[in-house]
Order: sequence, then C-alpha cells, then structure tokens
Amino acid sequence: MVFGEFFSGIVLPFLLVFVVVFAILQKSKILGDGKAQIDSMAALVIALISVTIPAARNIIVNIFPWFAVGVAVILVFLILYGFVAGDLSSAAGWMKATFGILAGVFTIGIVVYVTGLWDIIINSTGGSWESWVANIFMILLVVGAFIVAARSGKTPREP
Repeated sequence: MVFGEFFSGIVLPFLLVFVVVFAILQKSKILGDGKAQIDSMAALVIALISVTIPAARNIIVNIFPWFAVGVAVILVFLILYGFVAGDLSSAAGWMKATFGILAGVFTIGIVVYVTGLWDIIINSTGGSWESWVANIFMILLVVGAFIVAARSGKTPREP
C-alpha cells in the first residue's frame, strides 16, 4: 500500500471517526461529566473498529468528497447571504430550520447512494430513475403542503 493510500484510506478515516465520536461523547455527556479519558477510550475503540472493517472504511472514504462538496456549497451560500444581509447571528428561524432539513436530506441521500442502497431499491422495484424522481417530488410536494397548512395555524371552519 502506497503512503498516500494508507494516509487517505486509514489515517484520515480513523482521525475523523475518533474526533467526531469523541466530540459527540463530550457534548452529550453520555458516559458522565468530566470523563474525557473514558470518552477518548470509547472513541478510540470505535475508530479502530471502523477502520479495520473494510466495508465501513470504504463507506467513510467514499463519503468524504460528497460532504466536502456539501460544506462548500453551504459555505458559499452563507458568504453570499452575509454579504447581502450582513450579520448572520440574527438569521431567521426559518432559515436555520431550512438548512437543518436540507443538511439532513443531503446526508441521508449521500449515505443511501454511497452504501449502494439506492441501486438495491431501484432494482427491486423495477422502476426507472425518472419515475422515482417524479414520485419523490410529488411526495415532497404533498408533505410540504401539509407542513405549510399545519404551521399556518388556521383550522377549517366546521359546517
């Protein structure tokens, strides 16, 4: 294995998993408050397991570029928004919720694509790509209409 492959295929995924798991454990305090040593040990074990299993390591390595693209797109939007609107700390609640929903949909979509689940779903149903896109669009449209109707606060009049 060449050094570049070793670094990008093992070292970087290990560091990413270790840092993310450690940060989640520290923030959530699942294992206790002030237990950094225990949090780091648990993060170390999870990171080592994730890089020693080839399937898990391949998923992590394949997700890297997609998340980099997603972060770059969000960064460009925030820079443009900050340029036009000024201070980002007073961003509207709808904007934060929209970014949260888009980030969640993007993450789920990338994981489904990278793991190969998307191909399994398409092949098992016999549907074409175009029909799936149209169906997903219609479902999102209906869900969006329900959310707008629910948030409007108006109830229909009873006869």
